[in-house]
Amino acid sequence: MFIDEALITVKAGDGGKGCVSFRREKYVPKGGPDGGNGAHGGHVIFFADENVNTLLDFRGNPIWRAEPGENGRGKQQSGLAGNDLVIKVPPGTMIFDLDENELLADLGPGDQAVIAKGGRGGWGNEHFKSSTNQAPKSADPGEPGEQRKVRLELKLIADVGLVGLPNAGKSTLLSAITSARPKIADYPFTTLVPQLGIAEVDAKRRLVIADIPGLIEGASQGAGLGHEFLRHIERTRILVHLLDAAPSDGSSPADNYRMIRAELGNYSSLLAEKDEVIVLNKMDLLDDEEAATAVAKLRADLQLGRQQDVLAISGATKLGTRDLLEKLWTMLKPTVENWKSA
Repeated sequence: MFIDEALITVKAGDGGKGCVSFRREKYVPKGGPDGGNGAHGGHVIFFADENVNTLLDFRGNPIWRAEPGENGRGKQQSGLAGNDLVIKVPPGTMIFDLDENELLADLGPGDQAVIAKGGRGGWGNEHFKSSTNQAPKSADPGEPGEQRKVRLELKLIADVGLVGLPNAGKSTLLSAITSARPKIADYPFTTLVPQLGIAEVDAKRRLVIADIPGLIEGASQGAGLGHEFLRHIERTRILVHLLDAAPSDGSSPADNYRMIRAELGNYSSLLAEKDEVIVLNKMDLLDDEEAATAVAKLRADLQLGRQQDVLAISGATKLGTRDLLEKLWTMLKPTVENWKSA
């Protein structure tokens, strides 16, 4: 199950108490204080693990605690420090303080962040001895570990994001160029959650591609399924705008393109400015005469300039998919971006 949001409480370990103790040994009439120090509590650390792709582990598990530090003991023995709690999350996870609505960390692959610090251990009474206080009878109780309510929000990290209307053929294309096997059917909204796949251009060149659930008009205001997943497109570097060459509802590819572009712009101006490849899909459904003029008609309807390519493909037959991958690779290779700019 794909889960991309979670609300949890994290509690770092409390520091151990210092010990009040005095030496009691034979032939040592004035032993003095020997209480050891309490140990530090464990931190709560979030780690972005590339083998994790969902926040499902946090459902039904709202509280996460690190170990407390041990109390000090006699004979000047300090307690053992509490173990840190390392919580694995998918790369692309953003961690917000729920009370302050403050971004605490934005984790890329392999990143980690201390979100709650363990409490300091308390001093034992041996620490407080002095020439004027040779038998201190008190110790430091230690400090509590930090506790936070946090909101986890996942934005998938991918090189390419597939966008378009429901039934534009995104899932079919993803299954044709990657080993991903999303659900495919001839009705809208077969993709209910984002899907990731890795496309091999060749043995040394690979692209991570995300299939985003179909968008509809009003998605940026919460209509349909799109609003919930629009944020996953923000981390992609290039958008592939997939258009049905022969929409079953009688609409035109140009009108469908304009509608999706409007939703992207309404959601985020940065999203609307991302590099884009326009792809006319399902060319296998057109007869030879229609196929010969489909791209030219779309270009004319959208008034595209010479620099804007339109690729014609068929995800079902894999027609043109190789050219699409090569095009995407040439666009990505010279791009030097920090994924956190989203």
